[in-house]
Amino acid sequence: MNRPFIVCHMMTSLDGKITGPYMRTEAIKIPAQEYERTNAFYQPQAWLCGRVTTDENFTFYKKPALDENAPAVPEGDYVAVSGAQMHYVSVDASGKIGWETNTLKYEDRPAAHIIEVLTEKASNAYRAFLRKMEISYIIAGKDQLDCKLAAEKLKALFQIETLMVSGGGFINWSFLQAGLVDELSLVIAPLADGENNTVTLFEKSDYLPAHAPVEFTLKSAEVGKGDSIWLRYVVKNSHSPNASAGG
Repeated sequence: MNRPFIVCHMMTSLDGKITGPYMRTEAIKIPAQEYERTNAFYQPQAWLCGRVTTDENFTFYKKPALDENAPAVPEGDYVAVSGAQMHYVSVDASGKIGWETNTLKYEDRPAAHIIEVLTEKASNAYRAFLRKMEISYIIAGKDQLDCKLAAEKLKALFQIETLMVSGGGFINWSFLQAGLVDELSLVIAPLADGENNTVTLFEKSDYLPAHAPVEFTLKSAEVGKGDSIWLRYVVKNSHSPNASAGG
């Protein structure tokens, strides 16, 4: 399998949540800085998030400006920009995100060229919208995301050697269950909020079949600033490519 080295890099509370009230506290600021510092350790060429994570953090549920009468676009994938230093990959199976630009700037990371991961059910109007915006897209799956195909296309079309999977919980588990996560990088913040309706680190989508628990081997543990902890785990049963990231 010719794909990137894939790291699932996340920050959680002590009770395993990746979002919730604890994210709005003063105490989260330093652990969040540690999360960015440890992200840079891997020097990824792309980071990948699901549609909800993208909407909640970047596009804020804006609707795309679609032309339902747009001429039919060519079949297959679309590479709008080649040779970008950084990419933001958004899994958007049906094509719903209302982008207003073809790049995304986050924290101190370089401006990232946007790549949409669609399935065949994304409409012609949405694909035409992405082409008009000069946003790249790949087709990976008929009705549901094919993580393996997406990973292979990201390397083949965009030369992505290290891919950071960064939520939400459903996307994290989809890649993990598919045997595509090589390393779990986890920054634990010293907070808990006890919420029972927020997403945890890994969540299984209803369309995925049952799967045996995934085993990890601890690679390293480091005490960080703000009483955070950085844990690195190797996934025992991943289908790792002939690549490595970090030390």
